[in-house]
Amino acid sequence: MNPKIILIHPPIAKPAEPPAGIAKLSSCLKAYNINHQVIDANLEGILYLIQNAAQNNTATDRWTLRAVKNLQRNLAALWNIATYSNRSMYQLVVSDINRLLNSSGKARSVDMSLADYHDSNLTPVKSSDLICAAEKYPDNPFYPYLETRLTDALKEGPEFIGFSLNYLSQALCTFAMIGFIKRVNPRQKIILGGSLTTSWVKLGARSDIFNGLVDEMVAGAGEKKLLQLLGINDGRINYPPDYKEFFGNQYFAPGIILPYSSSRGCYWHNCAFCPEKSEENPYLPLPVSQALEELQVLTRQMNPALIHILDNAISPALLKTLAQEPLGIPWYGFTRVTAHVADDDFCLALKKSGCVMLKLGIESGDQEVLDQLNKGIDIPTASAVLKSLKRAGIATYVYLLFGTPPESKDSAMKTLDFAIEHQDCIDFLNLAIFNLPSGSIEAQSLETGDFYEGDLSLYKNFQHPLGWHRPVVRNFLEKTFKKYPAVAPIVQRTPEFFTSNHAPFFVLSKAHNT
Repeated sequence: MNPKIILIHPPIAKPAEPPAGIAKLSSCLKAYNINHQVIDANLEGILYLIQNAAQNNTATDRWTLRAVKNLQRNLAALWNIATYSNRSMYQLVVSDINRLLNSSGKARSVDMSLADYHDSNLTPVKSSDLICAAEKYPDNPFYPYLETRLTDALKEGPEFIGFSLNYLSQALCTFAMIGFIKRVNPRQKIILGGSLTTSWVKLGARSDIFNGLVDEMVAGAGEKKLLQLLGINDGRINYPPDYKEFFGNQYFAPGIILPYSSSRGCYWHNCAFCPEKSEENPYLPLPVSQALEELQVLTRQMNPALIHILDNAISPALLKTLAQEPLGIPWYGFTRVTAHVADDDFCLALKKSGCVMLKLGIESGDQEVLDQLNKGIDIPTASAVLKSLKRAGIATYVYLLFGTPPESKDSAMKTLDFAIEHQDCIDFLNLAIFNLPSGSIEAQSLETGDFYEGDLSLYKNFQHPLGWHRPVVRNFLEKTFKKYPAVAPIVQRTPEFFTSNHAPFFVLSKAHNT
């Protein structure tokens, strides 16, 4: 029986775990016995390009020759937890694999990595460039892969082909695939969904902006809209993810990672400049008992090496439940800095439940900046949380944000002081420069301009009220913050390309060796 719909996860996104959004859509379709197919074109395409680059290599430099020679060994190393106990070995493995992927794009003016995609001639924030990517699909580095894969898919005669577009790094490849499909079958109906599509729609993109290429642009959760297109009315708002269609895939990780969301949106929902707030995305949590039951079922089905809880912030109620009813599998996720995570007994319970790492959005070491951003965080609690997690043996991945409107050079130095003071409690760091969401209410009080030249840009440039502009902030990060002796080793621990997606395996590998 031919599938009514084919769901595609396009390149490029980190190929460490199966796509959660498509897994939920697959579950929804299975609930109504709707025949469908899923394609992880991201993983398949990356593997195709690196293997093809190795087989057809003409480069003579030592690095590329080494990468070609060791490709299969390097892939096997990424699938082996022992590799993550050797920082130098891991760095060599991922850099060599990335070398082959990057070489696949050079001839087409594309700079590709295992986590990103940049075309020197096209930008993903211009609708005209996305349309151009569709028209000139043979110029896309993935064309040799997508020609064969999509030709086979089209033979199945699907009623719809849906793309889950979540990141800017996927946009140009998504439209190249759409362009190829429309050339082969101009009548083929295309659905475009995913979080990036949602942002475009919420920020005012016209429904006909990709007329002739995209038939439906879906904002928000796609299950209900997908069923409506298939003539089914359904009031349910949640379907647990079903990863069975991805079981045959070998992701770039030492074991299966189970991605899981217990909520949509953010329960805090008060931060200044928050895209969730400006896009008016509501907080929609599952009952904790239901989330726990779904996790237990998925764990039995998949026997994962790691659970990745995808929530913007894991709710205190779910954290408490996980601490009381362990899943028996290592897990990690993002949580807010709150008093309950500063309790030693609670952190020990989390550790015993399998919590291997928590991601924490501390953002700044200056209380005044935190207050003006309405983060709901105080520095003493952040300090206590880091220390309690350290005592419990739970790793921390700390997110710091520089260049926000209330921050000054002195504020940034306070953040550096905070990092120095807690160097022994911070395992990994994410250092980001602030981007002003174009739809944020707070942006109206700033002097703004275009961040990128494009009608689909999610951000605005702005004149910093304190003169703490992006080039100055970047210089501070590169020459002061990252170079400071107490901070440099933490920065250097960040896993190349895969960052927080692989960080838990570095923690688990230590336990594996003890």
